[in-house]
Order: sequence, then structure tokens, then C-alpha cells
Amino acid sequence: MKKKFDYILLFSVIVLSIFGIIMIYSSSYIWSEFKYDDPYKYVKNQFIFFIIGSILMVIISRINYKIYYKYAKVLLIMCIILLILVLIPGIGTVRNGSRSWFGIGSFGIQPSEFTKLALIIFVSKYLCKHNKLLLMLLLTLGIFGIIMLQPDFGTGTILVMTIFGILFINGLSISLIVKLAILGIGGIVTLILIAPYRLSRILSFLNPWSDPLGSGFQIIQSMFAIGPGGLFGLGLGNSIQKHFYLPEPQTDFIFSIISEELGFVGILIISILFITIIYRGFKISLNTSDKFAKNISFGITFGLAFQCVLNLMVVVGLVPVTGDTFFGEKNKNI
Repeated sequence: MKKKFDYILLFSVIVLSIFGIIMIYSSSYIWSEFKYDDPYKYVKNQFIFFIIGSILMVIISRINYKIYYKYAKVLLIMCIILLILVLIPGIGTVRNGSRSWFGIGSFGIQPSEFTKLALIIFVSKYLCKHNKLLLMLLLTLGIFGIIMLQPDFGTGTILVMTIFGILFINGLSISLIVKLAILGIGGIVTLILIAPYRLSRILSFLNPWSDPLGSGFQIIQSMFAIGPGGLFGLGLGNSIQKHFYLPEPQTDFIFSIISEELGFVGILIISILFITIIYRGFKISLNTSDKFAKNISFGITFGLAFQCVLNLMVVVGLVPVTGDTFFGEKNKNI
């Protein structure tokens, strides 16, 4: 059977990627010139990754997805080994308080990002043969525990919620989800107690002005960026907050700069592109009859959707800062 190609999905991904490169430059050139004496430092790195990603996209699109089924266990084991190796001083590097990177020159690679995909593939394969959903939950929580040693609460949360989504469409009961949610709340409380700086983030989320120059500073500056955007924004390149007010604006809070420079119209365009990608992803999942392919496509799309919503909620102050990697580079992690 001839392979179908979703050109709408491809177009949306390419346009969004190019838009991202433009905004990485616009939001970062001032800080980049100050820190590296090179205003193009961040945008050059982003462009290189765009080229590498495009090449990999073409190569992977030609691979039969059933190969992932065959090597699902191997892929996951390799990723778990990398997660452990990155914790070892001298092998993993610390960035913004989190030992979650392998440093390669000025570039950085996070094994936790590869683990997301490997775990989606492994769980998707497992569910084709078994129905022991609790076992997959325990595996996911174990990997979450390793990621929290870095620590990287944002990535760990995205991974857990993605697997929850896959298990839910495969029959995970609502009652069990409620019980696990209660258990999760207890776990979060424990994480807060063992690291008091997390409590300061919670308090700054509830009232950023209680510590405007400390834990509440970033969200306050984000609001100062979003507020003046209006309908059409201040114009591309005309952000005020990127002038050393909003810390490292090319990272998680790049959405704030987009809002400030391009206004509601810019946010609407980027939202339509994301919604299109997410819609097409779910449509692919619904239209496939192969359970393995259905779970993989749903898992990747659900993870993308959750990560997108999480980032937007952080930027507008609906949830505490977590430090995920959606719009830009990693910021300070919980």
C-alpha cells in the first residue's frame, strides 16, 4: 500500500520552525552580544539544529516504523543508561542548576528528551501484547525518579503525563487515575519539603509581588512583556523586556517576547500552527488500524500538546515555573 503523506502537517512544522528561528534571533541578540560578543550566537545554534532536524526528519520518514517495535526494549535501555551517565560529574554538565546535559562544545544534548520517545515506543509495544497497565506506570515513575535526580521536574512531568495519556486510551480506569493523582500530590509535597526553593516558587506563583526581585521576578517581567503587546505588538525586534529585564528571553519565556513584539495577531498565528500540528497528529492516530502505530502517534501528539499548554500556563502565571524545553532552550529547573 502506498504511503500517504500529510503535507498540511509538514507545512505547519516548517513554518513554525522558521518562525522560531526568527524569534530566537529577535529575542536573543542583545543578550547574546553581551554574553558572547556575538549577536548571532543563539540563532546560529538554532539554525544548525533546524538543518540537522530536517535531515533526520527525511531519513526517519523513510524508515518502517515497525523497526521501532523490534528494538523498543534496546532503545529504552540505552536511554536509561544515558540518564544515569549524565548524573556523573565529569560526564554530565550542569546548566542552570540542573545536571541534565551532555555538553558538546557550545551545544548541549539532554538524554531525557530521547527518553520521552523511547518510553512512548516501549509502552506502545508492551500494550500490543499485555494489559498490565500498572506495570507501565511503575516503570514510568521509576524513570521519573531518575530524571528528578538531575533535577528536572518539568521534563519528568511531561513524560509522566504523556504515558498517562497513552494508558488512558488503553483502558486505565478513572478511579485509579484519581488515586494516583492523590499519591502524586503527596509526592509533590515531599519534593517541596526536601528542597525549600521549590516552596518559594510556589509562593511566588501565588503572589509574585511578595518577592519581586527574587522568585517572582521572572513572571513579573513576563507579564510586563505580554501586557503592552496589544493587537499588533510593538513590532518585530522592538521588545523592551529583552533588554536585560526578562532573564534569558530566548528560553522558556520566548512566548512573552513574541506577545510583546507581535501582539495578539502573532500569538493567534502561532496558536493556529500548533493547533494544526496537534489536530493532524491526533487525526493520524485515529485513522490508523495498527495498535502500535496508534499508540505512538497519540503519545507523541499528546506529549506535544501537554508540553505546549504547560509552557503557556507558566508564561502567563497560571502554574509555577517548571523549566521545560518547548519554545527555546532550557531555563532554571524545579
